[in-house]
Amino acid sequence: MRKNPSVEELLEAYKPDHSLPGALYYDQAAYDFEMEAIWKAEWLFICNECELPEPGDFRTVEIGNNSIIIVRSDENTVKAFYNTCRHRGSRICLEERGSSSRLTCPYHQWTYDLNGKLIFAQQVAEHVDFNQHGLKPVNLTNIAGLIYICLSDAPPDIEKFRASVLPFVTPYEPAKTKVVYESVIIEKANWKLVMENNRECYHCAGSHPELLVSLVESALPDDPKTPGFLQIMEEKIQKWESQGLPHEPVEGGNEFRCIRLPFNPGVMSMTLDGKLGCKKLISNFTDPDRGDIRMFRVPNSWHHFLADHIMHFRILPKGPYETEVRTTWHVHPDALEGWDYDPDRLAEVWLSTNAQDKHLAEQNALGVQSDAYEPGPYSPTGEFMVEHFNTWYMEAMRAMLSATSKRRASGE
Repeated sequence: MRKNPSVEELLEAYKPDHSLPGALYYDQAAYDFEMEAIWKAEWLFICNECELPEPGDFRTVEIGNNSIIIVRSDENTVKAFYNTCRHRGSRICLEERGSSSRLTCPYHQWTYDLNGKLIFAQQVAEHVDFNQHGLKPVNLTNIAGLIYICLSDAPPDIEKFRASVLPFVTPYEPAKTKVVYESVIIEKANWKLVMENNRECYHCAGSHPELLVSLVESALPDDPKTPGFLQIMEEKIQKWESQGLPHEPVEGGNEFRCIRLPFNPGVMSMTLDGKLGCKKLISNFTDPDRGDIRMFRVPNSWHHFLADHIMHFRILPKGPYETEVRTTWHVHPDALEGWDYDPDRLAEVWLSTNAQDKHLAEQNALGVQSDAYEPGPYSPTGEFMVEHFNTWYMEAMRAMLSATSKRRASGE
């Protein structure tokens, strides 16, 4: 029986500009370490706040062994709490989504208001202080309507990301949209393989004919490898700058990315024919030719902001071998189905693309478990964003390893 190296040995074996050591894609110990180093430490994209339109509307989300409630309060702000009753620990909200004026544990009916305060508990001792038994809060921040949470008691700084992306996404008013299509799929692949696949279009020509109707493979504004791209980019830059639209890639390092890029000539949206998917444009836009804002942030989300619709993509790990991929399509809240848009037509390009990526990631997941697998070199032009992602991943893992070693050395 094959014995996997330790997490420390796997991190030491990593070769820059190469894929990761195989066991990092399937080893349970490595996955458990990642849950602490990344998923309980980083800001995670959860949803668009438009999915919680009214006070009492809630969603639940699973992060490892934790269930989290995202709820709109009576004060019309979005809050997050651990989905764990302060009585004996039962889960409170048992559904993925719903609406309620109070959060009541189904076990013994301990009841909390929408700010997490305990307001009812029967047959408790007189000395029990309700103020000390509210739901435990989770850090939450709202960036132009996009909801991020962090389970750490000391969340990392997210302000650079906020300041960098707001000029791009604020005009789209994401919170003032509505979801018209949702897809949730389970990929039988490690979450890093899912993210690595998203971070490159090296595979697009061989796998994504629907997507390439609209998407330009180039990821940088001065990318010379795509025929005719530089001329397209020059023309669009002149137009966007005359309209005051930001377009240059932000300085996100290995953590995040945001850029405005054009579509193929004559294309206005990510549809099979390149025409608008929704006749009523996002926000108060009148010009549909705004290109594609591509936004990404580690460890779990990427987004496309188009003139006629917005798409959010969120991944969550479900174990070393499974990853949940959730995609939502958003349009103007006043857009009329059947008149302004057909939801199936709006979603068909990325439904096909997600299915194709699922197949690719699952085959990759099988391949890295082979005795013949060894990390291969990345393309410096086609896979540079994968290298950025893996560099970030290694830094996060090594930082946790160092902190763990120091605690052990001090006897904590």
